[in-house]
Amino acid sequence: MVLHNYFRSSSAYRVRIALGLKGLPYEYLSVHLNRDGGEQFKPAYSARNPQQLVPTLSDGGADIGQSLAIIEYLDETRPAAPLLPPAPLARARVRSLSLAMACDIHPLNNLRVLKYLSGPLGASEEGKAAWISHWHGVGLAALEADLRRDPQRGRYCVGDTPTMADCCLVPQLFAARRFGMDLAPFPTLLAIEAACLELPAFQLAHPSRQPDSE
Repeated sequence: MVLHNYFRSSSAYRVRIALGLKGLPYEYLSVHLNRDGGEQFKPAYSARNPQQLVPTLSDGGADIGQSLAIIEYLDETRPAAPLLPPAPLARARVRSLSLAMACDIHPLNNLRVLKYLSGPLGASEEGKAAWISHWHGVGLAALEADLRRDPQRGRYCVGDTPTMADCCLVPQLFAARRFGMDLAPFPTLLAIEAACLELPAFQLAHPSRQPDSE
């Protein structure tokens, strides 16, 4: 397996955690999102992933994009150490939390959105920072309230075994800190993150430990 990714990408970070939790070896290929105008726009990568996004997982001659699709593919093809629980209700809960982060919080603070804000839309640095803070705050507050009241929550987002939701949570909190967010209002999220960061899979997937880390 080959993972085409970028050290600081939240989406790629999710997949690195999933691969680590499953104990799956892979080749790391960097796609630098800023160098030379963005390596994701070069013809060779665009042919592999027409969305021009990271990550892409290459496995068995096929290329798979979108982090959650990759994680579910890994769960279906390498079922050891499952990242989705067997019970339908718990599986739905994991997917719900994962989608809240991957589809509602993360995209509004993604690199291409921020570049469009400061480029064609002419947003100032202050305006861009306000945008980031607002949408992170809205999303994380909802997630905190949701998890705080959830009887399915355990040591991790759903129960006492890490799932796809935890693969999403840790990168999302990393991104929030990178943008200067105060995370003190989210004690439930921080407690789950602390439990995750005790595990080697989460530690080794951290952006600072990747070969293309700056």
